[in-house]
Amino acid sequence: MRSRSFKQVDVFGEGPLCGNPVAVVLDGDGLDTATMQRFAHWTNLSETTFVLPPTHAGADYRVRIFTPVGELPFAGHPTLGTCHAWLEAGGGRGGAGAERIVQECGAGLVEIRRTPGGLAFAGPPLVRSGAVEPALLADVTAALGIAPDDVVAAEWVDNGPGWLAVLLGSAQQVLALAPSFIDLDVGVVGPHPPGSEEAIEVRAFFPKDGTLVEDPVTGSLNASLADWLLRSSRLSAPYVARQGTALGRAGRVHVTRDDDGTIWVAGATVTCLDGVATI
Repeated sequence: MRSRSFKQVDVFGEGPLCGNPVAVVLDGDGLDTATMQRFAHWTNLSETTFVLPPTHAGADYRVRIFTPVGELPFAGHPTLGTCHAWLEAGGGRGGAGAERIVQECGAGLVEIRRTPGGLAFAGPPLVRSGAVEPALLADVTAALGIAPDDVVAAEWVDNGPGWLAVLLGSAQQVLALAPSFIDLDVGVVGPHPPGSEEAIEVRAFFPKDGTLVEDPVTGSLNASLADWLLRSSRLSAPYVARQGTALGRAGRVHVTRDDDGTIWVAGATVTCLDGVATI
């Protein structure tokens, strides 16, 4: 065991302690998978990341992303939080002033750039899309405690973690949910009234140790929701998504789309804990 540089970064919050925290171990070299998983289980955050030297010539760094119970190929708020911590530590070709950063992760190479609202990542392609099987959708609606007629649309929007998305008619319907357990990663979205500062309300649920847990603010889900909702012309970019309201958080996710169709997911990042971890 030895001391390793460690930061805990709040991501997507309107201010410090308003978003979703991620634990970042800046020197993950030499740690085996079992040790990484044990540390992630100990932090008990939705994700803990470990920064490693890249294996791809085009990457600035490599990251491994762990939940308390397993490893993910990609996740959004850990991507921005890890990049923030790495830049703050002076890493990379351009150091803290770098405008374009390339992260290597289980899903491949992910581009990150600076924006006026913070860091932004380019949404990775979906690995699964399309309609949800009727029997499975019936299970999901039952777990959400809603009637089938409450569902405006549903799609697989999996860009790595496994998201299934359900569109409801309003943000208030989303906020009123009190779901029971289902062994799936489920995202629920509903529109705010026209003229609101935020276009949509988002909630994200995932299974953990036999219970259903709500994630405060979820970059991967917002990226895949943007892919679906923009492609189906249910939204237009740029827009802001609100998430974490039901948990007393103030998450804001800024979504834009380039002319070539690339979706960018941006949010604020701030270091709340800075020190060392003995691993």
